[in-house]
Amino acid sequence: MVKQENIRNFSIIAHIDHGKSTLADRLLLATGLVSERDFRDQFLDDMELERERGITIKARSVAMPYKHTDKNEYLLNLIDTPGHVDFSYEVSRSLAACEGSLLVVDATQGIEAQTVANSYLALNHDLAIIPVVNKIDLPSAQPEGVKEEIVDFLGCHPDEIIFVSAKTGQGVPELIEAIIKRIPAPSGKKEGPLRALIFDSVYDDYRGVISHIRVVDGEVGKGDMVRMLQVGREYDVTELGTFSPKMKQCNRLTTGQVGYVVGNIKELSNANIGDTLTAAKAQVEPLPGYVEPQSMVYCGLYPSATENFENLRKALDRLALNDCSFTYEPESSQALGFGFRCGFLGMLHMDIIRERLERESDIDLVTTAPNVTYEILKTSGELIKVHSPADVPDRGVIEEFREPIVKLQVMVPREFIGTIMTLAEDRRGIYKTLEYIGSFRVLLSYEIPFAEIVFDFYDKLKSSTRGYGTMDYELLCYRDSDLAKIDILVAGVPVDALSLICVRDKADKRGRAILQKLRKEIPRHMFQVALQAAVGAKVVARENIAPFRKNVTAKCYGGDITRKRKLLEKQKEGKKRMRMVGNVTVPQKAFLAVLDSRDD
Repeated sequence: MVKQENIRNFSIIAHIDHGKSTLADRLLLATGLVSERDFRDQFLDDMELERERGITIKARSVAMPYKHTDKNEYLLNLIDTPGHVDFSYEVSRSLAACEGSLLVVDATQGIEAQTVANSYLALNHDLAIIPVVNKIDLPSAQPEGVKEEIVDFLGCHPDEIIFVSAKTGQGVPELIEAIIKRIPAPSGKKEGPLRALIFDSVYDDYRGVISHIRVVDGEVGKGDMVRMLQVGREYDVTELGTFSPKMKQCNRLTTGQVGYVVGNIKELSNANIGDTLTAAKAQVEPLPGYVEPQSMVYCGLYPSATENFENLRKALDRLALNDCSFTYEPESSQALGFGFRCGFLGMLHMDIIRERLERESDIDLVTTAPNVTYEILKTSGELIKVHSPADVPDRGVIEEFREPIVKLQVMVPREFIGTIMTLAEDRRGIYKTLEYIGSFRVLLSYEIPFAEIVFDFYDKLKSSTRGYGTMDYELLCYRDSDLAKIDILVAGVPVDALSLICVRDKADKRGRAILQKLRKEIPRHMFQVALQAAVGAKVVARENIAPFRKNVTAKCYGGDITRKRKLLEKQKEGKKRMRMVGNVTVPQKAFLAVLDSRDD
């Protein structure tokens, strides 16, 4: 058993694609936990999508024993974190279980937006930060310039910064030495009552809920009776252990250790992330956790074949058991039938969930256009959250229509300041601060409606800065705005799955853009199809899809004109009857046309 003073709990935080997963791989090799024979790239990323996309989606922990030159044996507990802004909640819960953090910065790219955001997260948790400059082996690396940026930003001493190459292993021994010397040991009370923080939970078909814990005070052993403070339920510990990197059973977990607990828990809701695990009879104060993840983007998921509805429900049940940030509830649509309204952390999270559902369950899905969450204060004083435009009540009962406002941080080279200011102001952004990071880059801060940046702002940012711009955001508040719901009518019938919410001043322009897209996506019929955009009872835009038409007068050559008119009138009556009984099929790509309709 490793002594408490020889335990080091730390995480790795970085901007996406700065080499965080590669550095974790190198630490596994350097400590001898994984042999060269068993090693593979992105060792801790065991999800197929993670390996394909080269990103970390799910936080992972691993306990690495390390024999130091001073003859002491140390236990280095690494809790890996994702880098994308959509999964910042994973970062927060990892930091809650650590005493220190490695702040990794790419030597070719320098400090970026998420580097700043993750640094503030670590500082808020009062963690020891070890700055690391990675990828120093690349020909385009500028380690000294990046070193100056870090010193300016963190205010640390230049000698505290460690240069490494996660790919070649250069500097990794010095990094391990710094982890041991500069990250403090856990300060919990070994003799006190058990208090352990649940920082993750997964579901296993055979063992039930597996809770990932960090023991803060006391110890827990196999056979102990434990209690979840939030839900108040008691369970018998049937199994516990550590991650090395796979699950390895042990008899006890003591103060400072990171591991897992199994206790015949059948529902993930009974092991809430951020909850405190304690002894069944102990009276203790709950541990300070972290903010629960909030769904920021909602969309409808419908099976393309109605007979697959139950299969989709089962697939969502399985997925939700292993992803506490994903929410769903049944809904029905006049156009699409029965489906589910699903909540996600962001657009990338939505894309990952949809792709996992289609792969793992072999179900073809129809996805409606995503929208953000709004708040509506009714005249009666009731405050409701709106996840779908179909839920917006009549305007007469709305006192305030509030939209989510985020704090947007954009990191760009200084020559693109004007371009980004124009882009942000076009999206109703309110300028707050400008801060120079080093000599060549600036950090711009804006307050901006979330709906204006969630769909295509990142793509516009990258294209307008030649790929150098980066961004990060966090939710600030909900603010009253002049918003309106746009209803889309196809052949006079409202299609609720195409409805959207936008600023009232831009409703006619946005509605016209959507109809122009739909006119190209919806196939022609034997009768004219009218497309309309309406705000309340007022139609603000209209487009027509021309019908197929047979030339019924082709056989008429010469003769009285009344014969041709008679044939044309007969054709007109036939098309009128068709329009009364005909159905218009709206294809899947038409629902995504709502996203492509922005006129920037």
